[in-house]
Amino acid sequence: MFSAADHVFMSRALQLAEKGLYSTTPNPRVGCVITRGTQIIGSGWHERAGQPHAEVVALQAAGAAAKGAVAYVTLEPCGHFGRTPPCAHALIDAGIVRVVVAMEDPNPLVSGRGCALLKSMGTAVQTGLLQAEAQALNIGFVSRMVHNKPYVRLKIAASMDGKTALKNGASQWITSEAARHDAHRWRARSCGILTGIGTVQLDDPELSVRFMESSRQPKKIVVDRYLQIPMDAKLFRGEQVFIFTANDANEEKKKSLAELGAQVIEMPDAEGRIDLQKMMTLLATEFAMNEILVEAGRGLSGALVEAGLVDEIIFYLAPHLMGDDAQGMLKWPELMSLAQRKRLEISDLRMVGKDIRVIARLQHQ
Repeated sequence: MFSAADHVFMSRALQLAEKGLYSTTPNPRVGCVITRGTQIIGSGWHERAGQPHAEVVALQAAGAAAKGAVAYVTLEPCGHFGRTPPCAHALIDAGIVRVVVAMEDPNPLVSGRGCALLKSMGTAVQTGLLQAEAQALNIGFVSRMVHNKPYVRLKIAASMDGKTALKNGASQWITSEAARHDAHRWRARSCGILTGIGTVQLDDPELSVRFMESSRQPKKIVVDRYLQIPMDAKLFRGEQVFIFTANDANEEKKKSLAELGAQVIEMPDAEGRIDLQKMMTLLATEFAMNEILVEAGRGLSGALVEAGLVDEIIFYLAPHLMGDDAQGMLKWPELMSLAQRKRLEISDLRMVGKDIRVIARLQHQ
């Protein structure tokens, strides 16, 4: 169905799409290559929301030579008006005769429209080339469109015996500088960083991207049941802060937090705790967050895993031991049988500095 040349050109389009790893949110990461015969005559990628889509950039590079050419695009060209005109129309108007698509648009409201429009105008369309790679690149966008929730990664830094802090709470620094720098790359690709009030009170983190160049900073999300967040917390520097609380009484503090640019969202569940499921849905549907990175203590981390809201865990394991009395990775109710274990599928294992990094996906039943 697809030739060796098709694979080469789509691979190049995926490489271009990856250039938007840290900048395109909330839009998907998309690359496009336009070819004539065995030559690439135009290429481009989508850099950020509101700027030209990959197809438009590639068409501009190809110019008049695009007439009669073939386009390789990692995501179905849009067939509707959004911030920019439909890319399907641009391909048709340029005279593209064949379009090869890695994956269809996961948005159920628009999926298939772009391809259908191209076909209706006589353009040959083929889909599914390197689809898995394109989906992996946009794993958060797919999750938001299909499941109405962000793709949630939990970062855990621990000793080899699985301890994340001493009994007194001291945790800086368990892992090496190389591991901390690597973690900032995961921050940079995320739409938001989520933490709990305990971490804010104990560590006073900024929750910002450092140690690398980044054209944007992720939003900051705090789970704070009783609205205890200090007004001078470092995380109020920079990007907007969303504070989820179950407390509806402290109006004066809410007003003060609003003056700092924070948005306080009351979301109690039936037990008076924060409804974590609704929180994730809101982050996806109202705030268009594709990927969330959780950097929290074992209480909130355990609650998110127990609720089935964590998709992937990034473990950084340092080559030392901290002993039985130190704090563990996750806190949740005692398991009464091995059948209750949370199953993981390891997708990546490598050394980062002197530490071991393990990436594993939760196997939700």
